[in-house]
Amino acid sequence: MSGSRRFRRLRRRLATGAAGLGLLVASAALQLSASATPAHAATTHRVLFDNAHAETAGNADWIISTSQPDPLGQDSSPSAETDWTGALSSWGVALQKTGGYSLKTLPSGSSLSYGGSSSTDLSNFDTLVLPEPNTLFTSAEKTAIMNFVKNGGGLFMISDHTGSDRNNDGKDSVQILNDLMSNNSVDSTDPFGFSIDSLNITSGNPAAISDSTDPVLHGPFGTVTKSLIANGTTATLKPSDNSSVKGLLYRTGYSGNTGAFFVTSTFGSGRVAYWGDSSPIDDGTGQSGNTLYDGWNDSSATNAALALNATAWLAGSGTTGGGGTGSCTAAQLLGNSGFESGNTVWSASSGVITSDSGEAAHTGSYKAWLNGYGSAHTDTLAQTVTIPSGCTTAALGFYLHVDTAETTTTTAYDTLKVQVLDSGGTVLSTLATYSNLNAQSGYTRRSFSLAGYAGQTVTIKFTGTEGSTLQTSFVIDDTSLDVS
Repeated sequence: MSGSRRFRRLRRRLATGAAGLGLLVASAALQLSASATPAHAATTHRVLFDNAHAETAGNADWIISTSQPDPLGQDSSPSAETDWTGALSSWGVALQKTGGYSLKTLPSGSSLSYGGSSSTDLSNFDTLVLPEPNTLFTSAEKTAIMNFVKNGGGLFMISDHTGSDRNNDGKDSVQILNDLMSNNSVDSTDPFGFSIDSLNITSGNPAAISDSTDPVLHGPFGTVTKSLIANGTTATLKPSDNSSVKGLLYRTGYSGNTGAFFVTSTFGSGRVAYWGDSSPIDDGTGQSGNTLYDGWNDSSATNAALALNATAWLAGSGTTGGGGTGSCTAAQLLGNSGFESGNTVWSASSGVITSDSGEAAHTGSYKAWLNGYGSAHTDTLAQTVTIPSGCTTAALGFYLHVDTAETTTTTAYDTLKVQVLDSGGTVLSTLATYSNLNAQSGYTRRSFSLAGYAGQTVTIKFTGTEGSTLQTSFVIDDTSLDVS
């Protein structure tokens, strides 16, 4: 590295490192889906209903049962919707009675996570239902939700009308779900291809489009013709942002990209559904003190079929899911793999992910530049992934450029370790150690097999350690973890 390049490196470090070397609080616990060939005799679709974001605030009662997380604690073999208590009990009991679903609730006071050890962690489910959330999701929760969907999970979002702030915290479900889609660390560039309209539509019966092949409109629970809107809203579609977005039911007088009351889309390996009102999922019964209305069985609509078909589609009907057991879909698992999204997804020391011109990227503008100070220093770069258990191939790859001012040809003064860690931070394997002795012009592609970690959540970590004099820069770009 020339003297001027070393100077630019120092200047960049001083500018970006003033806050210290704190790690970014983003990680991508990535996971693929369950296969069309189930691991057991019968496929069980695992559905998590959220109740951790004020879903019972005010007059709402959007739960399948008061027994949480397991509704079977209230009645292990429900035959009628009143066997479970909650305005969503009809939905829950109908799924339970098929014998093909395992249902849980994320209780109040909990947080959504993905890749953790909790029994309600999203990695244990195929579908997440968000029935009119009334508190904002945290940054960590939004990362968890988006990665869950991106890697095979199903997401069912249900809003109410604008101004439906049931707990008076200044946020309603329209704002909360739009915030999830537009303000997250995974993809905030209209990832699902639609936004929710700030409207309060008092009444109507949105009609289904004509599509005999659509699995939500014509699914295992019946044919959908109309829904119900009783103070709700619609969505605006943006197919230029996500070509998979599709309006299934529309407000009277609307079609195409406006007035969509029920929407489906895909994101990564996962599926998304959105419904513009909570009235259709209300079965009219629940906890005492709530005034509820039976939209589930409303004779002017086919809401039950719509909710149940959509749940089956989101869970993949045995073909996809967020949990991922015994199967593998070919995919690249690392998020922000070329670093072009800047300081997202990866956990990195301050200033590591950069577009600084002092070192060229392999492609694009950004890369991960570890060390290069010419003084004692340690930099880290890490990302957490879950490798599906059915994958027989898991190839970690990256391009590495080593640039040094060291003149020795025998002593490794500065090193870069490439390691695999478990969820507790214990090193499972050191895949390679590079040093100033590996310096050369240009990039070299490095590759390692991680097939032995199939079925595990692991962290891929790069640690650069620099001695007290003469700089060595370890520059990484275009990473990948390809599974099949």
